[in-house]
Amino acid sequence: MDLLSALRAHRLVAIVRGADPDAALRTVLTLAEEGVALIEVSLSGRNALEVIARARAALGPDAPLGAGTVLGPDDARAAHAAGADFIVTPAVSDGITVARELGMPALAGVMTPTEILSAVRLGAEALKLFPAGQTGGPAYLRALRGPFPDLPFVPVGGVDAAAARAYLAAGAVAVGVGSPLVGDAADGGDPDALRTRARDFLTVVRERAEAGR
Repeated sequence: MDLLSALRAHRLVAIVRGADPDAALRTVLTLAEEGVALIEVSLSGRNALEVIARARAALGPDAPLGAGTVLGPDDARAAHAAGADFIVTPAVSDGITVARELGMPALAGVMTPTEILSAVRLGAEALKLFPAGQTGGPAYLRALRGPFPDLPFVPVGGVDAAAARAYLAAGAVAVGVGSPLVGDAADGGDPDALRTRARDFLTVVRERAEAGR
């Protein structure tokens, strides 16, 4: 898949991490029904590879589906076998190289300029600024865009609706959102509340897209 184009088009990556595989699958499908196009299932969730495989079967071959918390080559291979289209890492690792060899683009976790250059040299398509809430927020993103004006950053970690607006205004190509969007849905929580949160976040990214025209 063309991850960068998808990030630019949709501007939101939903991060699903749950202790209940059935609820995690329902969460993925509910988000997709609400129009969240980019969804990542974290491998740190219970039976995450099974969730990815079941989600792939339910969503069909064309829906973008990512595997998150990919720590190394074995995780990348397992994610590919389960049906993931792209990987998301918490840090720079050789899992990025293996994912690219398997045809999967990578959203690589970075925090410092040195990590940014390392991820780019490994071939990461986009850069996950993580944990965004502990790096100085939108001001830090603006500072990074000074020396790296053309690199696609995706802040992740503590990104609520207000922070999403601020990061997108500061030049983020997209935002990654876990608990502020998913809440407890992947652990068996209220799916109707999930739908409401999904609509709220989609409104935020659409507003920013319109403001940028």
